[in-house]
Amino acid sequence: MNFRETEDQKAIRATVRDFAQQEILPHRMDWDERQHFPRELFARMGELGLMGMLVPEAYGGAGMGYFEYKIAIEELAKVCGSIGLSMAAHNSLCTNHILMFGSEEQKAKYLPALASGQHIGAWGLTEANTGSDAMRMRCTAVRDDDRKGWVLNGTKNWITHGISGDVAVVLARTGELLDSHGISAFVIERGQTGFSGGKKENKLGMRSSETAEMIFEDCFVPDDQVLGRIGEGFIQAMKILDGGRISIASLALGIAKGAYATAKGYAKEREQFGKPISQFQAIGFKLADMHTKIETADLLTLQACYLKMHNRPVTKESAMAKYHASEVCVEVATEGIQVLGGYGYTKDFPSEKYYRDSKLCTIGEGTSEIQKLVISREIIQE
Repeated sequence: MNFRETEDQKAIRATVRDFAQQEILPHRMDWDERQHFPRELFARMGELGLMGMLVPEAYGGAGMGYFEYKIAIEELAKVCGSIGLSMAAHNSLCTNHILMFGSEEQKAKYLPALASGQHIGAWGLTEANTGSDAMRMRCTAVRDDDRKGWVLNGTKNWITHGISGDVAVVLARTGELLDSHGISAFVIERGQTGFSGGKKENKLGMRSSETAEMIFEDCFVPDDQVLGRIGEGFIQAMKILDGGRISIASLALGIAKGAYATAKGYAKEREQFGKPISQFQAIGFKLADMHTKIETADLLTLQACYLKMHNRPVTKESAMAKYHASEVCVEVATEGIQVLGGYGYTKDFPSEKYYRDSKLCTIGEGTSEIQKLVISREIIQE
């Protein structure tokens, strides 16, 4: 496996880096403090192809692969984890679910607006009492033969873009409890009667990425908005999460790299006892550990991208990448504050924001404990 970046990939990295510096960096702390979701920013990201990176050009997307996708999320997250998270959720969850399992008519209808950033995507699996235990979901879809469709009732929680999303892919129970074939996927448009946004969460980090409830009250969804076959939703969701784990691994890498760069830059400039603190072994060893852990997480993520691009099984490798990268992200962000000392604890430096944002990576799209469960099951079956 050759993981050297091509010239095109280097150009993508430079383009996204410049965009993040110009369009995100000046505003990131203001957005964070106000918990403002900068909806207008994503239209500009759509113009760069960042909102439909994996979508073929035939549907208005950029037609790129997972290596390019990883690079883009990483560069955004180096500056602001919130923007990287929203971009990742839009691409790998909602948009990718429609791309992978939608009919030609559904792809033609929804993907161009999602890929352009005209529409923002949401993806609804989690509920208040069913996070890791998704098969116990209570959101139901009941058949309405007279109207040739389904009536949804229930609430989804912790949903990225739960209020602002224009299009949502929603998983709902259409069969028996604990039956993996008892869940189905629906694509629902904002404005459909009975579909509304609920409470917006007040979060520790990722504060300018909107996280909110989606509420369904007798929401009628016609048959042409069912994704794939009835009863396939849970299986579809597990396949979507394989790619989602690559997204979160990339997000974690970006945050970790941003935290490391801040710590390294500070350590080279800050002097104590007549020399830069980077020359003290205590600080030098911290930087060495941070750099080494980031490199290992990067390689695991690149491996998962490679397997995904070659249509090979990736469940174990994407879980390993997500688990390791997210834990490394928290470790590096924590050490980053330690290197800066008192300054790291203030909002004068971005270290405290990297620290707050990092923790979501060990929780979102499957906790570290769930990743270890997935990995252990895979290696035992080998």
